[in-house]
Amino acid sequence: MSWNSKPVVLTVAVTGADVFRENNPNIPYTTAEIADSSIEAAAAGATVVHLHVREDDGTPSGRPELFKDVIERIRAGSDVLTMVSTGGSNDMTIEERTTGLEAQPDISGVESGSMNFGDDTFITPPAAGRGIIERATQAGIALEVECFDVGHVISAIRWLEEGILAPPLRINLVFGVPGGIDASPEALAAMIRPLPPGTFWTVTCIGRHHPRMLALALLHGAPGIRTGLEDVAYLRRGVLAPSNAALVEMAVGLAGSLGREVATQEQTSELLELS
Repeated sequence: MSWNSKPVVLTVAVTGADVFRENNPNIPYTTAEIADSSIEAAAAGATVVHLHVREDDGTPSGRPELFKDVIERIRAGSDVLTMVSTGGSNDMTIEERTTGLEAQPDISGVESGSMNFGDDTFITPPAAGRGIIERATQAGIALEVECFDVGHVISAIRWLEEGILAPPLRINLVFGVPGGIDASPEALAAMIRPLPPGTFWTVTCIGRHHPRMLALALLHGAPGIRTGLEDVAYLRRGVLAPSNAALVEMAVGLAGSLGREVATQEQTSELLELS
């Protein structure tokens, strides 16, 4: 099968927990803003939306009612698939990080390891990761493993081999976070080397190497790529992204220029093997 034979799934990460309006004034904060931005990004070509929630002043939040509100708003206006983060922010407990599961999203993230995160330390004990998997699985929520270094990939594969994580393995490879793996061709090769056949892998890049790493992923046949204001503040050098939809349009154009089609909503569910 050729590297460009399948369409690429485009995920949009609309708000995150570590970027604020001083980084880009267009980052959505309220549930209404997050939902509207998600729906606009879906209209531009995204078929999965990765969600954090915030208080109205932008403070990262774990309040379950905010997750429920934003997902209800999104589903009222779009058939885009919803994915909640269980990463939250560095100062949240595991309990606060997992409240999004109460909103019954289509997909949940789960971290497979701990790491330094800039000047902070982001802790996900193995038992906590396994607990998130068990809870999501019992609720019928699909899982995507978030990996910031090669060891995280190996841990995810071990979960799969031990039957803790049901197949298929869906994995998000994150590059450019200070404390995680760098954004480079060599780093991409190291992260995809251990992946077993049939893995659905997505590439995320934080910061200025964002378009280059997405292009590299597309040329390597990545099943998925991710963009959005959580990951990058600029549309291009010196130009702040006016919206999540604008970043999605950039990614769609990038994919097309490299001979990759962007998956439709129906194709996305098939490629992710969601019932």
